[in-house]
Amino acid sequence: MARFTRRDVLMAGGAVATGWALSACSPSPADPTAPAQPIAKPHRKRALRVAHMTDVHVQPEKGAGEGLAKCLQHIHKLADSPQLILQGGDAVMDACGVEAPRARVQADLWKRTLKSNCTIPIEHCIGNHDIWGMEKKASLTTGAEPSWGKKWALDLYGIENRYRTFDRNGWRFIVLDSVTIGNDTYVGKLDEEQFAWLGKTLAETDPKMPVLVLSHIPILSASVFFDGDLEKSGKWVVPAAWMHIDARAIKNLFHKHPNVKVCLSGHLHLVDRVDYLGVAYLCNGAVSANWWKGQHQEFREGYGLVDLFDDGTIEHQYVEYGWTARNG
Repeated sequence: MARFTRRDVLMAGGAVATGWALSACSPSPADPTAPAQPIAKPHRKRALRVAHMTDVHVQPEKGAGEGLAKCLQHIHKLADSPQLILQGGDAVMDACGVEAPRARVQADLWKRTLKSNCTIPIEHCIGNHDIWGMEKKASLTTGAEPSWGKKWALDLYGIENRYRTFDRNGWRFIVLDSVTIGNDTYVGKLDEEQFAWLGKTLAETDPKMPVLVLSHIPILSASVFFDGDLEKSGKWVVPAAWMHIDARAIKNLFHKHPNVKVCLSGHLHLVDRVDYLGVAYLCNGAVSANWWKGQHQEFREGYGLVDLFDDGTIEHQYVEYGWTARNG
C-alpha cells in the first residue's frame, strides 16, 4: 500500500483548491493531455495549423518593417507551414496618441510589408494601439473625424466588423473587440451588444464543433501579474486595461459551452498558458518583444504556433524567429 506524508496530502489539497493549472510555454509542443484538453483520441487528426502573431507595433524606426518581414518569411518557410494566420492586434506602434500624418506612415508601412511578404490567409483582431485618436489631446482630434477611432482600425485591416465569426476545417473562430474606450483611455471589456452577440453565437454553434476565441487583451492570464511592479504596493491589483475586467462573466458563458477550447491573446508581450474549466488561455508574446528594443523580460521576438485537432484538442508552441534588435 502506498504511504502518503502530510506534505503529500497538503500539496494535493492545494492543487484541488486552485482548480486551475499554469504551464509555461516553450518551443516544444504543449502536452495534449493538459487539464484544458480532453483526452486525445488514438486516431485524432489535425484539422488546421494556425500561426498567431500579435503586437507587431510596426514603425519606421528600429528596423521594425524589416522585422515584420522576417517574421512573415519565417512563418512561410516553416517545413510544416500554417494554413491560417491570426493577427492579434497592435499592428502599428501607436495610432491612439499621434496626429494623422504619423498614423498614416505606420499604416502604409504595415500594408506594404504585409502585401510583399504574406500569401497565407490572414484574419485580424483590433488592438488598443490601432484605434486612431483615442487620446484626443495627444492626437489633436475631436472624435468627429471620419476615420476616428475604430473606423481607422477597420480601414487598416480591410475588415467590415470589429467582431465576427468564421469557420475553418471543422473549427469555429470567434474574433472579439477587447477594447472599450473611455475618456482618453480604455479597459479590456466587451460592450453589451458584443457580449449578447457572443452568447447568441455560441448558442447557435453545434456543441460538437470546437471553438477558438481571438482577442487582443487577455481574458485570463498569469503573466499579467508580472507586467510592471504590481507587488510593490503590497497588493495584487491588476489594471482593467491589462486583462478583461469582465473575465468572470465571459468565463461563466464559456462554462455553459464546453466546446470553447482555446482563447488566444497578446497585449502583454509575455508568454503564458492558463488552463481553466476546460479552456486553454494562451498569451502569445509579441512579434516586437520589447517594442523592438530586444527581449521583454524572459521572452524574445516570436509568434504562437497552434495545432487544432478534430477532437477539440490543441498543441501549442512559442516560436522565436531570430530577430536582433537595432539601436536606430
